[in-house]
Amino acid sequence: MRPPSGAFQMSSPHLHRSLTTVEYFSFGFGTMIGVGWVIVMDDWLGRGGPAGAALGYLLGGLLLLPIAYAYSRLVRQIPDAGAEIAYCEGLFPPLLSFATGWIMVLAYLIVCPWEAVAIGNLLARILPQLNSVPLYQVAGQTIYAPRLVAGLLLTLLIAALNYRGIRLSGRFQNWTTFGLLAIFVVFVALGLARGDASRLAPGFAHEGGFGAALSILLVLQIVPYFMIGFESIAKSSEESRVGYDPRGFGRAMFLAVAVGTSFYVLVIVAVSLVFPWQELVAGRLGTEAAFERAFGSRIIAQAILLAAFLSLLKVFNGNFVAATRLAFAIGRRGLVHPALARLHPTYGTPRVAILLMSGLTVAAALLGDAVLIPVTEVGSLAVGFGWLSACVSLWMRQRRPGSQPAVRLSVVGLGAAVSLAIILMKLIPAVPGSFGAAEWAAFAGWCALGLLFWSRR
Repeated sequence: MRPPSGAFQMSSPHLHRSLTTVEYFSFGFGTMIGVGWVIVMDDWLGRGGPAGAALGYLLGGLLLLPIAYAYSRLVRQIPDAGAEIAYCEGLFPPLLSFATGWIMVLAYLIVCPWEAVAIGNLLARILPQLNSVPLYQVAGQTIYAPRLVAGLLLTLLIAALNYRGIRLSGRFQNWTTFGLLAIFVVFVALGLARGDASRLAPGFAHEGGFGAALSILLVLQIVPYFMIGFESIAKSSEESRVGYDPRGFGRAMFLAVAVGTSFYVLVIVAVSLVFPWQELVAGRLGTEAAFERAFGSRIIAQAILLAAFLSLLKVFNGNFVAATRLAFAIGRRGLVHPALARLHPTYGTPRVAILLMSGLTVAAALLGDAVLIPVTEVGSLAVGFGWLSACVSLWMRQRRPGSQPAVRLSVVGLGAAVSLAIILMKLIPAVPGSFGAAEWAAFAGWCALGLLFWSRR
């Protein structure tokens, strides 16, 4: 495997190399699956109903395969922490390359405050006493001191873990990923075995001639946010163990997409089988509450919350790794202040990028529950831009005479079309579920911050 191109790779110290295919799968799948399947299940079913939500995720997962194909080819040719930035280099002006990378940083970073807020939400389901000591309100949502402290402590934990090295972070990702999968198999099997198919009716949340299509569309719009992560493997491609077969990157990506899609579809079906989904939506209940009421057992609810806790840890860690590596790569290229490219002399980790991403996570987490649904929409747009840039870059590279290895451009073109559709669904006002004022404000704020960093390079 050839090293990433560019004189910046000659600097010292280097990112440490220790990751295997197991860790790459854990980062790909682990970065993808968070706690949305517990906390916002009511939103998913409210958008689409059981059939609409399940079909939305199934269709979304299938549509991501061409994008995964493009990334699997690119990372074999260019194993660089900058990923989308590196893919655009030499093809587009530096400002456009920077913009692509900066927006993709947002796609990962925006998940981190989501999880910092979600930990308080999750713990409050176990200990209602955490909903005390109100501090202030944001968009009508009260921020409570104990829940805020829990989120800040979690951010500190993830930052410290990553500061100490990728090997420790990879082991942490393995334990939390496979722990989640073990618990998931148990409670989904119970749901499928003890559920009642009559509870799936009506299958779609919206009625009328186009009700089914609208139900699927409203869920399909948020799939990119909840499925982002398989391509995060590219951000840690420089940290593979010596002698690693680069084909392993692609295998890990496809496996992450397949397992992630199956996870979401099965959990939606299982919840809908054990509890009337319209009651769940009306009561704004989570997955664990549905199972507890269906089985009359607090133990199964606690097991689901444990799975959600493990899921939260791994998705926070995975997105944090991806965001910091991208920020490091941007600094290494001189597209922002080069301080972002500084590595810890002992641990080989991007220490300045870690501190910056931690600070931004804390700032966003102070907004509380009000950020949960809006960031879903912004994340979908951001990842759409990143995926589109990767597909277009591969297309342009392969159109050059003598390009090797051979790439199926029809598949790459489909990936570009899917990515463009994701962007348009969020930008065109006539499309249901497109950007509102809150989403535009968040996106504009991030772009303004990027221009400030660019101007100070």
